[in-house]
Amino acid sequence: MGRRRRQQQVTRKTRHNVAQGVVHVYATFNNTIVTITDKEGNTVAWSSGGSSGFKGSRKSTPYAARMASQNAAKVAIESGMQEAEVIVKGPGPGREAAIRALTSSGLQIRSISDVTPVPHNGCRPPKKRRV
Repeated sequence: MGRRRRQQQVTRKTRHNVAQGVVHVYATFNNTIVTITDKEGNTVAWSSGGSSGFKGSRKSTPYAARMASQNAAKVAIESGMQEAEVIVKGPGPGREAAIRALTSSGLQIRSISDVTPVPHNGCRPPKKRRV
């Protein structure tokens, strides 16, 4: 007797058609992650230094952050986005480079806000690095 095969469901990516959105730039010391969402928080496009082809310590460079934000902005503009708010988080070196790349990519930037978490003397920080 022949075995019955289970039919696999094919998931198709739906094309969002959003005019306004939010660009989240998460800049750590090791990488920079750029996520573009609509106003509700649904992801439209994302990119990072690692997904742009950089490995190791080169992921944390401003050039990798520039490439990541250009890639994400290109996908967002293809889906109809015209203007966005920018939310920056983290202390990494790719913060300013990512914002500059977003402005030059054709997105209209409405506002830039920094939401880096700052402790009000909470947890004890890690010991100082000795290089």
